[in-house]
Amino acid sequence: MLSNMTHIDLFRLCTLRSGLSLEMKGLTKSGRSCYAILKGMGYKGSRQAVLASVILDIENGFNKLGVNNVF
Repeated sequence: MLSNMTHIDLFRLCTLRSGLSLEMKGLTKSGRSCYAILKGMGYKGSRQAVLASVILDIENGFNKLGVNNVF
């Protein structure tokens, strides 16, 4: 259950990771891209570098919550 802001932020990051992965495969959407949203959140680099950073942040976030082996 998403009960606090930490859980909500982590879920949003997971959603953006999935969206960025699909964008890298060629799928597009209307509005701002997930890559642009993540760049606005402070991530830097190419799409691959941003995806790698997001994955690490998600793993660290789940580890802080006591959940291991997410991927």
